[in-house]
Amino acid sequence: MQRRSLMKTAAAGLVLPFVARAQASTTLRFTPQQDVVTLDPVTTTAYATRNHGYMVFDTLYGMDAGFRATPQMVDGHSVEADGRLWNLTLREGLRFHDGERVLARDCVASIRRWARRDPFGGLLMEATDELSAPDDRTIRFRLKRPFPLLPFALGKASVPVCAMMPERLANTDPFRQVTELVGSGPFRFKADERVPGSLSVYTKFEGYVPRRDGALTWTSGPKVVHFDRVEWRVMPDPSTATSALIAGEADWQEYAYHDQLPLMRRNRNIRVEVKDPTGFVGMMQVNHLQAPFNNPAIRRALWGAIDQEATMQALVGAGETSLYTLPLGFFCNGTPMASAEGLAPLNGARDMGRVRAALRDAGYRGEPVLLMIPSTSSGSSVMGAVAADSLKQAGMNVEVYSVEFNAMLQRRNRRGPVADGGWSAFITNWAGMDWLNPAVHIALRGAGEAGYAGWATIPRIEALRAAWFEAPDEAAQKAICRDIQAEGMREVPYYPLGQYLQPTAWRTGITGVLDGFATFWNVRRS
Repeated sequence: MQRRSLMKTAAAGLVLPFVARAQASTTLRFTPQQDVVTLDPVTTTAYATRNHGYMVFDTLYGMDAGFRATPQMVDGHSVEADGRLWNLTLREGLRFHDGERVLARDCVASIRRWARRDPFGGLLMEATDELSAPDDRTIRFRLKRPFPLLPFALGKASVPVCAMMPERLANTDPFRQVTELVGSGPFRFKADERVPGSLSVYTKFEGYVPRRDGALTWTSGPKVVHFDRVEWRVMPDPSTATSALIAGEADWQEYAYHDQLPLMRRNRNIRVEVKDPTGFVGMMQVNHLQAPFNNPAIRRALWGAIDQEATMQALVGAGETSLYTLPLGFFCNGTPMASAEGLAPLNGARDMGRVRAALRDAGYRGEPVLLMIPSTSSGSSVMGAVAADSLKQAGMNVEVYSVEFNAMLQRRNRRGPVADGGWSAFITNWAGMDWLNPAVHIALRGAGEAGYAGWATIPRIEALRAAWFEAPDEAAQKAICRDIQAEGMREVPYYPLGQYLQPTAWRTGITGVLDGFATFWNVRRS
């Protein structure tokens, strides 16, 4: 401890010149899609928190544009004992924002905390006999069985983030938020300048040591910061946010809202691009514990009412067909595990008369359907409006409950009937990368009350998911995913609503915006 305290004192002395220079710092003004409500990237699946997390914290591995794990905080790893012994070696020179060295024991504690919140991490720990730090730079996994996806588990860009933090913080109960944000990422979080609902501020961490190699894409490669200060300025109203960008009061807008695209495209000072080819995928989750959706025949009968084309046109505009991809099954289109297996019910025109008859035959007797729609998410609000109209046309007794996103999440945890404050269905969206494969797809489960909200019990999906991890190659993995999708169409864990691309927009004086979600290294002002 004396050695670490000495390093902390020395680092504190080095920070002072940086503080003095901050008065003349360069500032990037960014408009996020929403405020960062939860600051701990391990305890939430919110994308604003993920983006914030990648600024403040670093990860052992990154993810490149091919969805492969690449070394980030680690120099590399060795694998021995027929795949049952992994030694991960940390890079030299890594430090936390408080000046302390990043040690292997910090990473061990961080992995353990994250794994209790992340299903993929939980599987990794189930396969682990011992996770230890035999020295300051070595993280050791002794496995019960080979787990070749270990780097991908630690470096996946899907939520929640496997963020490395000091051991003293990583020992925090994973179901409680850390109250001090000390990471080793390229930015410090300025808690003293935070204005909830309005402003979050980040400053360049001068002690950050970028990788010297690797492809600079997504969360992989050298993270070189060119701005001394980044300000996240929250503007919930799309028109206000667009006006600020056009007027030069903002530099970069995370979401170029679809109804504002014509205005942005006409302005020669604004650049509009799609940086994430996986986009977003929409879904309507249903409550498998309560009527009417506890009846699999009713769930199957409702496929005929799910109109992905109408949903996507309402979301992006009828003339923007290049901004959505259909039909969408249970895996993200354009990625290796996606297929058209079993998707025939989603093709062709909707026949609501036929759906009403099918629902009656399946046993629907007018039970109330409470549909929750997050009012603070423009995309989910649009998808929810289309879904509500489709359910009503199908003859269902629908009550729309439009509410702020975090309030919806609180009600989502209630498992009882609607009469007792429960729910029947809710609308949400995910980043496409969160539907890449069974390892990261939180919603595609059949684990009952131990699984994702909706609590579907589908034993065959669980068995196929387990088999996917044992598959010898990608061809075998793809075949298993086709079977998972076919079972999903039969048992309906949830309803996919379509996949859409989300453009982002920035002033033409800004360069270096990378592919993927919003990251803030490599970005500069020309």
